[in-house]
Amino acid sequence: MSVYLDNAATSFPKPKAVIEASGRVLESVGASPGRGAHKHAREATAIVAGCRRKAAAILGVKDPDRVVFTKNATESINLVLKGWLRPGDRVLFSAMEHNSVMRPLTKLASRGVNIEMIPCSIDGTLDLGIFKRMLLSDVRLVVLVHVSNINGTLMPIAEAAEMCARAKVPLFLDAAQSAGLQPIEAEEMGIGMLACSGHKALLGPAGVGILYVRPDLEVLPLMEGGTGTHSEELEQPEFCPDRYESGTPNLPGLAGLSEGISYVLETGMNRIRDHEIGLAHYLENELSKIPGVRVFKPETRGSGTVSFIVEGINPADTGNILDQAFDIAVRTGLHCAPLAHQTLGTFPEGTVRVSPGFSTTMENAEYFLQGLRWIVTRRG
Repeated sequence: MSVYLDNAATSFPKPKAVIEASGRVLESVGASPGRGAHKHAREATAIVAGCRRKAAAILGVKDPDRVVFTKNATESINLVLKGWLRPGDRVLFSAMEHNSVMRPLTKLASRGVNIEMIPCSIDGTLDLGIFKRMLLSDVRLVVLVHVSNINGTLMPIAEAAEMCARAKVPLFLDAAQSAGLQPIEAEEMGIGMLACSGHKALLGPAGVGILYVRPDLEVLPLMEGGTGTHSEELEQPEFCPDRYESGTPNLPGLAGLSEGISYVLETGMNRIRDHEIGLAHYLENELSKIPGVRVFKPETRGSGTVSFIVEGINPADTGNILDQAFDIAVRTGLHCAPLAHQTLGTFPEGTVRVSPGFSTTMENAEYFLQGLRWIVTRRG
């Protein structure tokens, strides 16, 4: 049996419709969207527009043109941070942020941006009391992860968004782990900017990211170039999404993402979330019964991601044995989030991360537990 338990990194397997849509673009469409009037180009343009409408719908955005496509969530995050913050600005971030946030913020700090961390509890939950006090001073931006990629902690985003609105500070939400699993109403919640991946819970191919920017916020583009619109002008168009979408987009990726979003909407986000979180609770309970296994449970769970360690065994070794002896794919180490591991007390070795998907079965979960028990009995 081959078991894939790394859906927090990239969801797999993809729905059949996702694979077929991407393949059809390469086989029979071929053209660049917005770069011609022939039928192939028109079809390519329609594919992008359709995906944009679906992305807007699942993120709670009324105007699809406010949805921008990038190559991944990391590019979306860099676009906002580097297009919004200036030397002297003060930005708050949580103690559970991914390096996609922390590395650009660290670079900006070397250029005069003031970055300050909001503490989180030992399970990764945001401390709203401290957050409220930190908002009293002049703040230019708040950056918060929606769901942790380490242990699935769900942040209190509705409360944080309300506090930001009262303080008149934009909230930038990293929804890489939550889009497609957690209901998001970006406009209703007053979120200023939102970034997410297409290849995780939205079930699309790799190479596509999504960015939402509220109309009243002036975020400078990360790059300029051809957009297929206003080609007579040498300056970048000012309207959205063209302002941020220079160059030829990933059409096979967007075609697949469109079908991935359709799959989530048709299957039901609640159904998908309940399945994955149900498996996570089961795994947490069973892992806790194994001697020497420590599970890092969140107070409020937002995804199916489970992190644990086996005492006396490096997480990397545990993952290697599961892979080589049992053909079970898990993620080990720091998961590109060292700050979060410091918060959880698992730095520098990190954890073993298990992240079931909608296609993961109870049989898969039992097989994983069987493999881990075998490892533990031979420990030392």
